[in-house]
Amino acid sequence: MKNYLVEFIGTMFLVLVIGLTVIDGAGALAPLAIGSTLMVMVYAGGHISGGHYNPAVTLAVWLRGKCPTKDVAPYMAAQVLGGIVAALLVSFCKPNAQVSASSPDVARALLVELLFTFALCYVVLNTATSKKNAGNSYYGLAIGFTVVVGAFAGGAISGGAYNPAVAVGISVMGLSALPNIWIFLVGNFAGGALAAVVYKMANPEEYGK
Repeated sequence: MKNYLVEFIGTMFLVLVIGLTVIDGAGALAPLAIGSTLMVMVYAGGHISGGHYNPAVTLAVWLRGKCPTKDVAPYMAAQVLGGIVAALLVSFCKPNAQVSASSPDVARALLVELLFTFALCYVVLNTATSKKNAGNSYYGLAIGFTVVVGAFAGGAISGGAYNPAVAVGISVMGLSALPNIWIFLVGNFAGGALAAVVYKMANPEEYGK
């Protein structure tokens, strides 16, 4: 249960900061605040739950062989619940904010979500789960700044979720139209799965090959 609580808390703060900074907030500096939030939450909870805070990351870590099957569904449920609670908190904190749902180009948004979710999961697997990098102190920084890079580079194209729990949160907030949520779900989970496949190909010695 402590693992699920940590996943809930970390995801909640990530989505909370997204909402508070994007909606009448930090403007161009929002990606830095969002990535920094992920970084500190990964450092805070990584030693307990692994600090996924993202169903696509949980999928990648499970496919890589570092997350028990019994934890996959509860992790994802805790993450999505954290995203929903954060969205409700944002709505409470900014009740009169003017929010308009984005309407991204489907093909471009899908590609960007896949690519940067792949990048995020690829970095997680290599910095936080690899035997070669065990015990390093930079994994949280690397993970957080991958989100910063993705948000700056692709945020204007897709919304820059790279995380199904974030996609649920921004849909509840009204930042993204609910019918478009499939773009994030498909792109994010495909990116996570692809990262696990590439990790296994690049590290065959960890699998006895």
